[in-house]
Amino acid sequence: MSIFDFKVLDRKNNEVSLENFKGKVLLIVNTATGCGFTPQYKELEEMYEKYHEQGLEILDFPCNQFFEQAKGTDDEIHEFCTLKYKTQFDQFKKIEVNGENESPLYTFLKKEAGYKKPKGIKNGLVMNQLEKFSKTANTDDIRWNFTKFLVDREGNVVRRFEPIEKLKDVEKEITKLI
Repeated sequence: MSIFDFKVLDRKNNEVSLENFKGKVLLIVNTATGCGFTPQYKELEEMYEKYHEQGLEILDFPCNQFFEQAKGTDDEIHEFCTLKYKTQFDQFKKIEVNGENESPLYTFLKKEAGYKKPKGIKNGLVMNQLEKFSKTANTDDIRWNFTKFLVDREGNVVRRFEPIEKLKDVEKEITKLI
C-alpha cells in the first residue's frame, strides 16, 4: 500500500485521489483555526510559495479532536485561513486523526511514521501537555494540531514532525527532497 492508494474528500465533499500528487513532495498537516499553533499557517504558506514551483504540495486537513479548536464548517475554516493567512495550498474536509472514526489516510501515516518524542525540545508547558496526552494516547496517535508528515515524490512517508518542532527544521527536510 502507498500514499497514492488513498482517496480523501476536499472541502466541497468531492473525492480526490492522492494519486493526483504523484511526483510531488507532500507535507500533510492536521490543522485547527483556534489553536496556539494556528500562526504556523503563515510559515506554511511561506514555504508553499517558496517551493511550490519545485514540486511541494501542502495538504491541510482540519481536525476538531483537540479541545474543539477547529470549529465551524469547512467553508468557514477555509475563509478564515485564506483571509487571515492568505493560504493557497489545498485544504480538505475536516477529519478525525485518531480513534474509531479516524481517516484511513491517518491510520496509514501513523503506521509509517509513529510518534517519537522530539529531540532537543526542552520541557515546557506545551511539551508537558503533549507528554501528558502521550501517556493516555495509543502509542502512535497524533498528539495535537499541526502534526506534519513529509512524503517524498515516490509516496514514501519520510518523517513525522510534532507541532512544537520548528518549521525551519521541516523546511530543511523539504529542501532535501525538492
